[in-house]
Amino acid sequence: MWTQRFKTGLLLTTTAACVLLATACGPAQPQSSTSPTSSSASGSASASPSASASPSPTSTGSPATEGLCKAASLKGSLDSSGGGAAGSVYMKLLLTNTGTTPCVLEGFAGVSLTADATGAPIGAPAERDETQPVVKVQLAPGQTGTAVLRYTQAGNYPDCTAAEAAGYRIYPPNDTASLFIAQPQRACSNAVIKLLSVTAFQAS
Repeated sequence: MWTQRFKTGLLLTTTAACVLLATACGPAQPQSSTSPTSSSASGSASASPSASASPSPTSTGSPATEGLCKAASLKGSLDSSGGGAAGSVYMKLLLTNTGTTPCVLEGFAGVSLTADATGAPIGAPAERDETQPVVKVQLAPGQTGTAVLRYTQAGNYPDCTAAEAAGYRIYPPNDTASLFIAQPQRACSNAVIKLLSVTAFQAS
């Protein structure tokens, strides 16, 4: 009798366990059937940031470049250590960025001998010497661009109408304002006599 009760109890316990398991497994089926939907939703959500991160025309445009160096933010000087030959003196024309932002020197300076800082040019302006390529020289504050300035002795020209110059007037590339470098020099007031030539600016 005890054995029969044990078997009966075991059967009831097993049946109850199966019922409980069936009840527990019942909700699991809807969850698994909905998981593709939830996975698809999360997939579309993750795709949205990707699409919004695509660069816009503004952000993919070319970066802004530095402005051109202007006379007001440049300091000019001459280095005559380059020596000379055949009656010519070769000097380094140095323009230093004295401003607070970077700028670009590109091309040839306009150079003339002048009677004083505010006076009119004397004779012909410098010719362009194209032995150096035209490049963009980016100058951070305090940095210097260099060109080669050649001065031919006025005494080499018998037809020279001599005039005394106080120095050089320098127009930076693409600028209508100028700066003055004091350095006394003999000029020729005849515009047909070309005493000066200058190369394009290069990085120092």
